[in-house]
Amino acid sequence: MIRRRPPAEMAAAHRDGPVAAAQPHVPVLLDEVVESLNLDGGLAVDGTFGAGGYTRALLAADPALQVIAIDRDPQAIANGQALVAEAGGRLRLVSGRFGDLDALLDEAGEAKADRVVLDIGVSSMQLDAPERGFSFRNDGPLDMRMGKDGPSAADIVNEADETVLADIIYHYGEERRSRAVARTIHEARRRGRIETTAQLAELVASVVWAEPGSHIHPATRTFQGLRIAVNDELGELVRALHAAERVLAPGGRLAVVTFHSLEDRIVKQFFAARSGRSAQGSRHLPGGQAETIRSFRLVTKGPVLPGEAEIARNPRARSAKLRAGERTESETPEPLAALHALASLPEAARGGHRR
Repeated sequence: MIRRRPPAEMAAAHRDGPVAAAQPHVPVLLDEVVESLNLDGGLAVDGTFGAGGYTRALLAADPALQVIAIDRDPQAIANGQALVAEAGGRLRLVSGRFGDLDALLDEAGEAKADRVVLDIGVSSMQLDAPERGFSFRNDGPLDMRMGKDGPSAADIVNEADETVLADIIYHYGEERRSRAVARTIHEARRRGRIETTAQLAELVASVVWAEPGSHIHPATRTFQGLRIAVNDELGELVRALHAAERVLAPGGRLAVVTFHSLEDRIVKQFFAARSGRSAQGSRHLPGGQAETIRSFRLVTKGPVLPGEAEIARNPRARSAKLRAGERTESETPEPLAALHALASLPEAARGGHRR
């Protein structure tokens, strides 16, 4: 189990050194992530660089560590150049999807990594930028693309079949009134395209009502579902877990921070199957092997949650969960088909946009 050090001690561990300046984005469970990785030199991969919070902490915690950080957002890569300069040759920033981290590592001339950390979901920088269209707090274009490529949220809202839209909002947003939301959107777009976050939030709020005493906006779940669909977030997570499994050297560690049940369910089942705590993975092995290949040993016996003090400092931390595992010397098993199923919409919704 992870030993929790006193907050003052943990803070001091990350204040020291030239790479410990304050960040606009507050990384969640930072101290617990660093501790779970058990740093000891070598190469670490930060698959979700964002504002560089985890990368900065890794560099500060272990002066012998080299870091490759990945992000699909061009703005994050551009903003990270100052940290590259501060790190004195210890940090390489790579543009790409973290689901491709093994291929990106190969392109960087690295065969194996000793540590991998993944912070799943949208960053505060993206949420707080109205022009990115991730949030309804400020009106902006209905975009939501992390990489600024491919179909936007507006494309899905205006072009997807009503049933596909309902499935996206239900399965990825966990919105119980998804059919009513999809029907309302379908009727509204007949009068003209829905182009802004305010337009969509108003439509959703007309058929989804906030629960008594809740501070959650009625459109929250719909926006989550669309964001996940636009960026294929769950599919990326599944690919990243398997990619990390392939690149980690024996004794290397993987730490994953999630923010909602869909993400955590995938990470939990991955570690359960790969550590032998679940038989789910056995039927997906080649040749019908009965035994499970134990490619990971659990570092966290259950999810590590933020403490009350962290939640008070950063309310966005309240739903975070950390799970971590250590790579064994076993061969790399076949990918888990069950995880891909968890990340996918039902068959009827896989057609994507309306033709």
